[in-house]
Amino acid sequence: MDLFSRSWTALRTAVADIPDEDFERPSGCTGWLVRDLVCHLVIDAQDVLITLVTPAEAEPTVDAVTYWRLVEPPTGEDPLDALIPRLAAAYGEPRWLKFHFDDVGSAAGRAAELADPAARVSTRGEVLTVGDYLCAYVLEWSLHHLDLIAHRPSAAEPPADTLAAARASLEKITGTPFPASFSDKDALLIGTGRRTPTDAEKATLGDFAARLPFVLG
Repeated sequence: MDLFSRSWTALRTAVADIPDEDFERPSGCTGWLVRDLVCHLVIDAQDVLITLVTPAEAEPTVDAVTYWRLVEPPTGEDPLDALIPRLAAAYGEPRWLKFHFDDVGSAAGRAAELADPAARVSTRGEVLTVGDYLCAYVLEWSLHHLDLIAHRPSAAEPPADTLAAARASLEKITGTPFPASFSDKDALLIGTGRRTPTDAEKATLGDFAARLPFVLG
């Protein structure tokens, strides 16, 4: 729960600190500008709110690790992916997008803090505890924080402990640890295809390199 709050607070702060002109920069998500990514985060925050008020009585079917599935790389044909840039552009000035994200994001953060970690909720046709659901999102927030600052080198990075937790989650999901010589940030970027490994990194990865990237869905 604490890691969720730390990663979410850091991500919300990162969005608040974006200069208006940087909303038109590319993000770390292929094909999306920074403004598109922030619009996606508004939808993510809404999903958190919806899930936390969707109780379930059944036994959990997934946990923080099995919540994520390895899927094929996106083709660009997903209707929601195509909708995001249009929604983002409709905000016009960055301040309105910032305002909406801060408004919904603050509510999602408060809801997470007030939720019972042992309670069960339903989302995506699965049942899991609130604690596992929020834990799963530490990986999401960490990756999108890195996406947000991909072309803004002076921006603050995610907290070190949330990056470490996100790396540990990715390693559990894929069933393979990354080389100890890789920083948590590099393991996440290379592991999810957000950065191409250097020749030296490929040599360190060995046969593991052929399995990359891992795409989560």
